[in-house]
Amino acid sequence: MKILWLFAHPDPRSLSGALKDEGLRTLEAHGHEYRVSDLYAMKWNPVVDAPDYGHDPTDRLHVGPASEHAYTHGHLSPDITEEQSKVTWADTVIVQFPLWWYGMPAILKGWFDRVFIRGFAFGHTDPETGRPLRYGDGQLTGKRAMVITTAGGRAATLGPRGVNGELNDLLFPLQHGTLWYTGMSVLPPLLIPSADRTTPTAYATAATRLRERLRALPTTDPLAFRHQNTGDYDDDLLLHPHLTPTPAGPYAHYTTPPPPHHP
Repeated sequence: MKILWLFAHPDPRSLSGALKDEGLRTLEAHGHEYRVSDLYAMKWNPVVDAPDYGHDPTDRLHVGPASEHAYTHGHLSPDITEEQSKVTWADTVIVQFPLWWYGMPAILKGWFDRVFIRGFAFGHTDPETGRPLRYGDGQLTGKRAMVITTAGGRAATLGPRGVNGELNDLLFPLQHGTLWYTGMSVLPPLLIPSADRTTPTAYATAATRLRERLRALPTTDPLAFRHQNTGDYDDDLLLHPHLTPTPAGPYAHYTTPPPPHHP
């Protein structure tokens, strides 16, 4: 496999950094190719701005059309095109970050804002129906993705009855709204809990779990998100009532809801 490891933590000596290194050793040992985007080490610019697209700063910036035009005509900032080339090369993307305020660090959100632009990651339509190709279809269909995240909370607090909310719900904007939106199959996430209280024994357990998940990358079943264009949604993109009779939040958008997270 060809794997892009997208990493967002400011300290390579952290638990996250140690797990990244462990993961890369595992990939190498099993014959996989990999490339790494270590966003803090790269001093990645997370801010969308007119220079990304060679856009005249005196004109109003419409990000969608401007980014698509720059992508189509080869005017994107070189740092963006370099990251897009890594995504195109990879068949699997690992997204690793600490869970800060129930989401990604800003530098990682900015990577998606600047790299996953219209024309590259979305904005395509079915030539026969004219329907947008997204949520299971699209430019990145055929690729796999998996989130690895560390959190300060205990594992149970990120479960279905935990005060922090269920892990897949917290990751829904990324897993469903970004990765699945662009067509990528999303594997169940890997949570490393109690990150601020890791002991040598806990680290050994976490490293073992990570190695096991990486070895199973090619065969792990992805989360069963609903496709947009296979009949589950009406023409207004609303889920048909017979599929979920009452509003059910994120879990309505799975054909089979994921099992409760277990450490």
